[in-house]
Amino acid sequence: MSTVIYPSPIYGPVHSRRLGLSLGVNLMPADGKVCTFDCIYCECGYNKDHTPHAKRPTREEVAQALEETLVKMQKDGQVPDVITFAGNGEPTGHPDFPDIIDDTLRIRDQYCPKAKVSVLSNSTFTNQPLVHAALMRVDNNILKLDTIDPDYIRRVDRPVSPHYDVKKIIEQLAAFSGHCIIQTMFLKGKGADGSDVDNTSDEYVQPWIRALIKIQPREVMIYTIDRETPDRELQKASHEELDRIAREVRANGFLCQVSY
Repeated sequence: MSTVIYPSPIYGPVHSRRLGLSLGVNLMPADGKVCTFDCIYCECGYNKDHTPHAKRPTREEVAQALEETLVKMQKDGQVPDVITFAGNGEPTGHPDFPDIIDDTLRIRDQYCPKAKVSVLSNSTFTNQPLVHAALMRVDNNILKLDTIDPDYIRRVDRPVSPHYDVKKIIEQLAAFSGHCIIQTMFLKGKGADGSDVDNTSDEYVQPWIRALIKIQPREVMIYTIDRETPDRELQKASHEELDRIAREVRANGFLCQVSY
């Protein structure tokens, strides 16, 4: 079973395919996973297999650990390209997320002002005004939208809430008025239930592009699986398929970054 459970609250730095030298911030417990999605491709595994017993780090613990890490990196002559909120679940679900972003921006400005602050989010809390405002303050507001097909979302992204509504999510993403980057996973193969999970065809890509036109992100990131996944029959999208999708995205006027 695939398991990459990250330390908390700080891990890395690691070399990110999309972001460069990334210092990770994990707002979830260090011994498990807390997420509003239960994606079949998640490198952290399924939610049910990693129920945490520890608590989330506090706002104060995050700020202290981040400052200590940046001081050490500065002494070692190494500074991150980006400070990235990711880890073992949905970062915007932390009750103090907006305040933690304020602390992070202040500490970043003091120790590594050229570093970008990025948040990798599945978009499920973007309806909350304080979360929305916090995401407007970060450099890279990276929001997931794998498809706009509700059945595919239920099979692959598997939202925990039965009330997840992708149409409302798209409206919330559009409300960022361009201050967002859309991140989309393309993959192939079979899910554990035997269903086809290929979202590289026009059946999925064309409605997704229409959603991009409504959202008007400043950039689109498309990628495919890179590590072991909990569903073992999943397959990478090919270079050719990703390049074809990227051409479609660019033809509609968007910057597009591809990670193979």
